[in-house]
Amino acid sequence: MDAFMAEQGPTTDKPDMLHGHCLCEAVSVRFTPPGKHIDACHCSMCRKWAGGPHMGLPMVTEAHFTGETNIERFASSDFAERGFCKTCGTHIFYYFKPQKAYSFPAGLFDGLEGFTMTEEIFIDAKPDYYDFGGERERLTEAQVMVKFAASIEGIAQEDGQ
Repeated sequence: MDAFMAEQGPTTDKPDMLHGHCLCEAVSVRFTPPGKHIDACHCSMCRKWAGGPHMGLPMVTEAHFTGETNIERFASSDFAERGFCKTCGTHIFYYFKPQKAYSFPAGLFDGLEGFTMTEEIFIDAKPDYYDFGGERERLTEAQVMVKFAASIEGIAQEDGQ
């Protein structure tokens, strides 16, 4: 549920536009992140999707794609979609519907020198077999749900729930 990484991080030291692509280069993306940080999501869905924690760049509402016909979207929940390349399977994005925002896996992009991890979410779902060192905000599932309740409730209201 890295969708909850949608809250913008620090805007100081804003990086230049990033360019990335999938393994087969059928899909590419470019965008300017709002800050030089990466966040980690430890929820079970992200770990199944990424084979470990999702290491995502800050959410953005503006991104430019080439090769969009090669992107397959999967509705992973009522409030999110995950996009991947139809040809090579590379994970392209996590799309958080309430904010119409994308989180891109950090691994799609070169040139992330100087970026730091600033937040880990669903820390109580993290398995014991890995840990990240350093100090940063670490939120439990309950804390994440409180932080983003309004966005999620908006989706439920739109769907008539």
